[in-house]
Amino acid sequence: IDPQQRHFLEVAWEALEDAGLTREKLQASQTGVFVGANASDYLQLQLEDASEIDTYTVVGGTNCIISNRLSYLLDLRGASLTVDTACSSSLVAVHLACQSLRNQDCGTAVVGGMNLILSPNLAIAHAKGLPLAPDGRCKTFDAAANGYARGEGVGALVLKRLSDAEADGDRIWAVIRGSAVNQDGLTNGLTAPNGLSQRAVITQALRNARIEPSQVTLLEAHGTGT
Repeated sequence: IDPQQRHFLEVAWEALEDAGLTREKLQASQTGVFVGANASDYLQLQLEDASEIDTYTVVGGTNCIISNRLSYLLDLRGASLTVDTACSSSLVAVHLACQSLRNQDCGTAVVGGMNLILSPNLAIAHAKGLPLAPDGRCKTFDAAANGYARGEGVGALVLKRLSDAEADGDRIWAVIRGSAVNQDGLTNGLTAPNGLSQRAVITQALRNARIEPSQVTLLEAHGTGT
């Protein structure tokens, strides 16, 4: 199977252990799984040799199975989906998980994201059309900024409604106050940002969180500064 599937199983299991949740507690529960993933290098590598393709090739390499495999393994009955919105995939997965919890569609949500670089092909394509930094380093908001760098990683969180977490006596690491999602719409290029749209989604997120901009003390940005 795609290493992305295996790595997500590992870190999701660690997150559930940290939350004090066992397979027995979760079995047949309305626990949702929301994963952000974009690349499918492993599947492309398997498809290169037609003689090696078998019945497990697609299941073992399709990104939708990253979330589905955890649901299958632990018998989770909530929504199970993998989101691909390019660089924002994991954040959109968190947003969808929060919406599912608010709507009472699930009681617990496992949320994660990952990216593994298993082939040079995407890097070659990016180098020919997108601004990759020649030195492989992001220098966001810096006068020396000259492109972004692709990275690898995997992470997982366990989310619950705050009232449920408090009632259950859970250890709470952080509280998500609000989130929002939109799209840049028509710009001067498919990959070009839209400042007005980005301002609008930040404003909406603050409104949903019921906080003022002055209360925000830390900002984390994508490598391109968006």
